[in-house]
Amino acid sequence: MYRNLWLVALSLFLWGIGESAFYSFQPLYLQQLGAAPVTIGLVFSLCGVAGAISHVPAGYLSDRYGRKPMVMAGWIIGLLATGLMSLASELTTFSMGMIIYGSTMFVISPLNSYITAARGKVSVERILTLVSISYNLGAIAGPMIGGAIGDRYGLRMIFIVAFFIFIVSNVTMAFIRPQPVEKMTTSTRLNGLLGNTRYLAFVAVFFLASFSMYLPQPLTPNYLQNERGMSLVEIGRLYGFNATGIVLINLFLGSLNASTGFLVGQVAVGIYCLLLWKVTGFPWYALAFSLLGGFRLARNMAIAQIRSFTHQANMGLAYALAETFNAIAIILAPAIAGYLYGVQPMWIFSTSLALIGISILMTTFFSRTHGKGVTDSLA
Repeated sequence: MYRNLWLVALSLFLWGIGESAFYSFQPLYLQQLGAAPVTIGLVFSLCGVAGAISHVPAGYLSDRYGRKPMVMAGWIIGLLATGLMSLASELTTFSMGMIIYGSTMFVISPLNSYITAARGKVSVERILTLVSISYNLGAIAGPMIGGAIGDRYGLRMIFIVAFFIFIVSNVTMAFIRPQPVEKMTTSTRLNGLLGNTRYLAFVAVFFLASFSMYLPQPLTPNYLQNERGMSLVEIGRLYGFNATGIVLINLFLGSLNASTGFLVGQVAVGIYCLLLWKVTGFPWYALAFSLLGGFRLARNMAIAQIRSFTHQANMGLAYALAETFNAIAIILAPAIAGYLYGVQPMWIFSTSLALIGISILMTTFFSRTHGKGVTDSLA
């Protein structure tokens, strides 16, 4: 059992290096290929659309036919999409590669289901945050590697390097063992989820939180380069601080109660927005990007809460439906951010901060009125 988790962690570590090497520079490469801020936001939104329409089918298939096949499908498609981005020399082809890569978001539900089922006696909150750390340990070095490669050899070379790293990650993930498919009953199918008011209420809270926290992120690299005059190396270092923050926040706060951790993550992202909006200077930006690690903590804790409202047999579908609404937030946020940035760049941070405040109030209200859901003993 734990052998499989170690393999998952190693594969995620490698993926973290490759993905983080290019992810934060995608907006800048789109700009280099001729995209305006609104176009950049649109491309990121289309990536979200591709992910949104794939979540529920992937969750259903993982519950019906097994989790490993869906995990491997996501890894292989991600590899091919990165290969396409590395070959692209104009906006349309590169955008197609990004959108295909965005569709691999479907892998989140089967992967979280696999990790949750393989956790043994470890709590859902703890195992999700620990495995998340493996990805982000890789992501500490990735942005700095990407920034150095981009400065010296051009942004396109980053995607070529990531492609070969992903090959090794694919080979590693291929060695995990399949898990048995659990029998689904009528009460645990989709209609059971749609009748679960606690689950649906939390999905709505999760949607608002995701939208609020993600809103400024796609165009932050453009803000730092265009408005603050920062180099690719400096931006890469900031994303290295982000990955470090994710590791430390998840390591030390990953044992929190899921509802508390979800709230703390939102507060941390709110401070990130406030710092980028109101202060200048690399040390302040480094602190802000470290606190942005709260975004990943909030997501992990949200998934842990969702598990407490659902049953084991349709865990993948429950995760997938929640991720679909999360993906809708990811679709809407970049497009709105592109508009806000075009009017006044700093509005992406002030608007996000205001919405996070509302999300925190809704999270607190939900925690007080709904409490805990279905326990593992009943699942």
